[in-house]
Amino acid sequence: MATDRICVGAIAGAFGVRGEVRLKSFCAQPEAIAAYAPLWTKDGARSFSLRLTRGTGGGLTARLSGVETREQAEALKGTELFADRDRLPNLPDDEFYHNDLIGLEVLDTSGIRLGRVKAVHNHGAGDFLEVTGAGDTILLPFTKAVVPTVDLTQGRIIADPPGDLGDD
Repeated sequence: MATDRICVGAIAGAFGVRGEVRLKSFCAQPEAIAAYAPLWTKDGARSFSLRLTRGTGGGLTARLSGVETREQAEALKGTELFADRDRLPNLPDDEFYHNDLIGLEVLDTSGIRLGRVKAVHNHGAGDFLEVTGAGDTILLPFTKAVVPTVDLTQGRIIADPPGDLGDD
């Protein structure tokens, strides 16, 4: 499941006319993204050093190495930025990088397979696991009550879905 790199942010577009970018940080402390550089594109073809320039309403602005013009910055819009895993902090036992959850098998508390984690979503109210299996997709709130066990070693999650969500 684990990969060498973790997505820590994305470029939201250009800022100004001198090559700065608007940056969305996925880090618990948004400014911490600068400490994890160099940051890589998803395919690993490009890497960037990063210098934060200022905060903007709800985001950050930054200078990326090799990006000098507004056009170059705008061309990077939507690019996800990845940090080497060994540059990131170790997490407490009850916290996980989303990358580590994707692909895990999900079983209910009686051992019935619900599917695999396809994605982790957060729309502001907390994380949800998107679980696909047997033609169905379910969203599970990623809370201790609904997901009491995450076993990375065994590659599985034990879930206690609310109501009849996990029933066939």
